[in-house]
Amino acid sequence: MDTLESTTRLLRLLALLQSPPERQSRPERPSSAGRRSDPAPQSQPQRRDRADRPVPPDPPVWPGPRLAARLGVSPRTVRRDVQRLRAAGYPVRTMSGGYRLDAGGPLPPLLLDDDEAVAIVTGLRTAVGGTVAGIEPTSARALAKLEQVLPARLRHRIEALDAVTVALPVGGGTVAAADLTAIAAACRSAETLRFDYRTHDGREAVRTTEPHRLACTGRRWYLLAWDLDRADWRTYRVDRMRLRTPTGPHFAPRALPERDVAAYIRAGISTRVFAHHATVLLHASPELAAARIGATDGVLEAIDADTCRLTTGASSIDALAVHLAFLDLDFTVESPPELTHRIARLAERWTRAAG
Repeated sequence: MDTLESTTRLLRLLALLQSPPERQSRPERPSSAGRRSDPAPQSQPQRRDRADRPVPPDPPVWPGPRLAARLGVSPRTVRRDVQRLRAAGYPVRTMSGGYRLDAGGPLPPLLLDDDEAVAIVTGLRTAVGGTVAGIEPTSARALAKLEQVLPARLRHRIEALDAVTVALPVGGGTVAAADLTAIAAACRSAETLRFDYRTHDGREAVRTTEPHRLACTGRRWYLLAWDLDRADWRTYRVDRMRLRTPTGPHFAPRALPERDVAAYIRAGISTRVFAHHATVLLHASPELAAARIGATDGVLEAIDADTCRLTTGASSIDALAVHLAFLDLDFTVESPPELTHRIARLAERWTRAAG
C-alpha cells in the first residue's frame, strides 16, 4: 500500500470525524417504495454548565458506509484505518454502526498546518520569561520536541523571527503554574478557596472566597471571587495570593455581577481598587483611545465616532490629574468637581514653569 496515500486518507478520515455528517439532499442510491433516506440530523439545544458557560454538544457520529463513500474505499478499509487511528492514540469509539471521535484520553499526535506550527513554536518561545513561573522548562521540552519534526521551510521562518526578536523582562510579580491550575480547578468545581492575601497597602489578610473567573491582562493574573466575609464581589491579584489547602466545601455558583465579566474585572483593577475615581469625556475615537489606555488604566465606553467616556481611578486627585495628562488626549472632566479645580491649578503652575 502506498504510504503517502494511506497517510493522506487517515488525515481525511480524522477531518471527517471532527465535523458533523453533511445533510443529504437526496439518498445516496435510489430508494424503493417504503424505504426512506437517513433522517436529517436534529439540532441539539446548546447546553450550559452550572457556571453558565456553553457546553459543547456531543461529538458527531459518522455511519461507516457514509465514511467509506466519502473516502472512496470499502467499509473494511475504514475499519482498518479506524484501528490505526486508535493505535496512534485517537479515541475513536464505535457507536451504533458508526464512529465517533471522543475528547480526552492520552494526547495523540498533533496534525498541524504550517501557520499552526509556527504559531505554537512562537508561543512556546515567548512563554520563557513570562508571568507564569516554572513553566520555562516545560515550554523548552515541548519546543524541542516540536522543532525536531519541523520541515526545513518552517524552521527557516521561525529562525528568522527568533534572530531579530529581543525578549524584555516582564514587570510585576509572577505566579506559579500549579497555583493557576489549582485556582482554575476550584472555579470549575465550585469549591471554596482560602488564601493569605497581601492587600494594596501591604497588609496581610486571610480571605475565604467562592472563586468564579480568572483573568489575565498580559502582565498580571486576577481572580474574580465572592468574598464570604465581606458578602461582595472582589478582584484579587493572583501573585499576591498564597493558597491554603485543601479547598473548602462546594458552593452553588452565583450569578455573575455583570453580563460583561471582562469589563467588570477591568473596572475592578483600574477604578474600584483606588480611593479616588473620575469620569471624563475623551475627544478621540474609541480606536485611538483604546490604543492609549491599557486594561489597568480604566474602562472605556464608546459614545460616537469621535468621543468616548473613560472611568478611571488613582490614589489621589493629583495622581488622577497627572494620569489624565499623560494620556495625551483632549478631555473634559465630568466628575468629580475637585478634579476640575485641581487641573486648573496645575495648568497655571505648568504655564508659569513653561515661561
